[in-house]
Formats: sequence, C-alpha cells, structure tokens
Amino acid sequence: MLSDQILAAPTLAVESREAPLLSVRQMKKYFPINSGLLIQRQVGAVKAVDNVSFDIYKGETLGLVGESGCGKSTTGRTVLQLYRPTAGEVIFEGIDLAKLHGEDLRKTRRRMQMIFQDPYASLNPRMTIGRIISEPLTVHGVGTHKEQADRVAYLMQRVNLNPYIVNSYQHEFSGGQRQRIGIARALALNPSFIVCDEPISALDVSIQAQVVNLLQDLQKEFDLTYLFIAHDLSMVRYICDRVAVMYLGRIIEVAPTEELYANPLHPYTQALLSAVPVPDPEIERKRQRIILTGELPSPANPPKGCYFNTRCPVVFDQCYVEDPPLIEINPGHWAACHRVH
Repeated sequence: MLSDQILAAPTLAVESREAPLLSVRQMKKYFPINSGLLIQRQVGAVKAVDNVSFDIYKGETLGLVGESGCGKSTTGRTVLQLYRPTAGEVIFEGIDLAKLHGEDLRKTRRRMQMIFQDPYASLNPRMTIGRIISEPLTVHGVGTHKEQADRVAYLMQRVNLNPYIVNSYQHEFSGGQRQRIGIARALALNPSFIVCDEPISALDVSIQAQVVNLLQDLQKEFDLTYLFIAHDLSMVRYICDRVAVMYLGRIIEVAPTEELYANPLHPYTQALLSAVPVPDPEIERKRQRIILTGELPSPANPPKGCYFNTRCPVVFDQCYVEDPPLIEINPGHWAACHRVH
C-alpha cells in the first residue's frame, strides 16, 4: 500500500512560531584546495559557506538572495546533505542531519526535496516523464506499480500537465513544462520542506509568474515550507515571508520581507535593493543608485574583519579588524554591521 502519509488529504499551512521546522547553526562548507602532482596535499580551502545560521518555520518561505558565487546554492545543497557540511548543525524536525548516515539519512530525505535551477539538466533524457516523476517512489520502495502510476497522474494534474504525456520524453517540452515536471517529482513523496534553487531563473519572463503562482498554490495545499534561492529581488518580495541576504558565504541580514525592503540596514542590502527597478517613472527618476566599487574578495582568501570592507561605501577602522556578529537590531530584523550595532 502507498503510505498513508503520501495519500493523505492535503492540509492548509498553519504558521507556527513554537519551534522551527529547520534550524541551521554555525554551518560551514569548505572545499579543499589541493596542490602537488604525485602527492596531493591541501594548501587551502574555498569557504563557500562560512558560519551560517538561520531558522525556517513551518509553512513559511524564506528567501535567500545575493550575488552569483556568494554560496546560496551551496547552502541549499548542504542543508539537504547533498554536500556534507564541514562543521555545524542542520536540525530538521528535531534531528541533526549532519550526524545521520546511510539508511537513517535516506529515510529522512523523504521529507526534503529540491527543485533545481536548470530543468533540462536535472531531468534524465533517457527516462519518460512518468519514470522521472515516479523515480522517488521507486527508490524508496513506496507503493505498487499501479499506485505509483496513479500518484504520477495525480501530480501531473496538480502541476497543470496533461497526464496523457506520461510516456513522452523531456526534450519534447518547453522549459516551463520541464520545470513543472521537476516540481511534480519533488512532490512525489509528499515532503514537508523543499529547497527551490533559482527555479525560475532559466525560464522566460512570461512563464516565471506562472511557476511562482503554482509554487504558492502547492504550498498552501500540501503544507509546504520553502527555502527560495533567487536573484530576482522583485520576485523574492512577492513570494517570500522573510529574506536572508548572503555575501561571500555569510548571512549578513535577515528580516521580514516588507521590513527589509522598507528599511535595509546593511550597506550591501541597500546596494542590492537600489538596483531593483521601480515601476513608477517619477520615483525611478529621483532614486539614487548605489554603485559598489572595490574588489570582490575570493572565498579562498576572505579579508580580515568584515568580509564586506573591500567594497563598503561607509567602511571605518573597526571594520578592518573586527568581524561584526549577526545581531537582532529590531524585532525579527538581524544585521551584521558595525554601523548599525
């Protein structure tokens, strides 16, 4: 029998602040830099994720934004244990995933899924659509062949795909349709938490809003919690309840969405938001764009003190010697900047 958890009727998401669904504490992911032709030895490390902490509550969407290469996707993959963390805790539903191995980790992964950025690269071209969507059920040994087929048909309808295309291949579809296939696959095991790794960045602008609206509808229906990784700050404002800003492997500001957009505290967040176009031409004409200068440091050799000190327009002496901690400045609004502490 297909498990009751998977066949259960969807429930509405009810936000709870009693305990987070996911707690990340001092998580690090370093990739070693090796040297030597015959004998490899480590000479350094790329600090892709460096001492990151955040919470995600049941039923909410936390946005993770920042420049390319800042560690957003690595954070999402490390949370799901696709990359094993170098240090720190990833506590999901009360269990530290960083301490799980083998069958225990495999069972826990049923409750966590990922929607990838590139729908073409993330789908097996040799599999039919039906096999792609049912693969998680097969891997975890859930249900009979008939029950899996019924589950696939149901999920295809939920993501607005015709179930009659179940025996087609992914190259026959558009980017938006392929991403819907990826979403259906992520829902197969009825997870509670999904990492959306820039799920709309590879899609046409005309399709992006449809996919985001679909994700919101599915969140309400299936009681889902999202970590939404994106570049598009306008879309993040539309879909996310809270936003975390990342720079050079570190989270430098976290706040409720409207609070962050109305009152950004960190200079880097201010610069990011100044680049977001405003639809009102009068406001847009009067707005002052913040242009960052200076060199973008390497995550293999970050600067001493505040990581942003090489580009910060308001840097002062303390920034070069002391690393600012992430401190709650206003209720729910955290920032890592000496200027606002």
